[in-house]
Amino acid sequence: MVLFRMNMIWRNYVCHLRQGKVPHRCQSGAHPVAPLGSRILTDPAKVFEHNMWDHMQWSKEEEAAARKKVEENSATRVAPEEQVDRNAKEKVEESSWGQIRSNFSRIQGKETHCGESCVSSTPGNKGRPNFPNFPDLEEHSDWPEKTERFPGSNATFRVLEVGCGAGNSVFPILNTLQNFPGSFLYCCDFASEAVQLVKSHASYSEARCSAFVHDVCDDGLAYPFPDGVLDAVLLVFVLSSIHPGRMQAVVHRLSRLLKPGGMLLFRDHGRYDNAQLRFKKGRCLSENFYVRGDGTRAYFFTKGEVHRMFCEAGLHEKQNLVDHRLQVNRKKQVVMHRVWVQGKFQKPLHWTQRG
Repeated sequence: MVLFRMNMIWRNYVCHLRQGKVPHRCQSGAHPVAPLGSRILTDPAKVFEHNMWDHMQWSKEEEAAARKKVEENSATRVAPEEQVDRNAKEKVEESSWGQIRSNFSRIQGKETHCGESCVSSTPGNKGRPNFPNFPDLEEHSDWPEKTERFPGSNATFRVLEVGCGAGNSVFPILNTLQNFPGSFLYCCDFASEAVQLVKSHASYSEARCSAFVHDVCDDGLAYPFPDGVLDAVLLVFVLSSIHPGRMQAVVHRLSRLLKPGGMLLFRDHGRYDNAQLRFKKGRCLSENFYVRGDGTRAYFFTKGEVHRMFCEAGLHEKQNLVDHRLQVNRKKQVVMHRVWVQGKFQKPLHWTQRG
């Protein structure tokens, strides 16, 4: 049951990423992996028949061109004196908040549903999300709980979404969790205005959800719940906005929040994604780390970097995939390579944090 709940939550996230509803926040080898889609381009002449193609193989020429583009746009770095230390809090201009408010208004007052078309399925498995089975998580889901009182202390299944923004994913997740009695959702963001928008939503209820302001880079800040009580942590398009020198500490801290057997679900920008190639010269802060025009930042990961970071925090890798897709602008007849990294990392039953 716990595994099923987690798959439903992850399915909602993938659905929203594919629909483009999570701003800045959505080929795994020779054989496609089911969770990452099943629309395969077999005839190049039909490339403009759909908006997105899954499991795209890069040619050596395309990969070399992408590497050269990154070398060019990172050759000129932002001057050290201009790299303001924001204590890992991203600068959000009014233009960004205008977009957040716009997104919020679209979800306010209506239920967001994720249709079966958003779920990747293999033949004969239609309608079910395809994720690896993790018997350890299911078997040990009834781990002893803390006895102290805190928001959601009576819940039997607890999820934390890090970097919730205005709640574009909060309410679809709550909509899913309402089918599972005993579930509780925590969501946090460093921007107080974003958290206030979540709390003002008609579907927000303190009986099912706790939204709070939090800076994940500040290890001294307490969470509104004790360590070791979460079944799942969602870290989706958040880690890339943090300075590379602080990422490991953030992952260490989040891993302490999980129960033994709990799962951290990760998705973020991958190396040579089109978003990285589009940066102009003078936007690079450090290797593969850039600043956007609104002041927010973006790092582009490799699969190996993700593996090392989460395993260093003492978590076990259950899934770590590079998601290569071809995004199509049919109106302009333009194609763009998109690259994301997606993973699942589990806290072992006998856990000792490294470092």
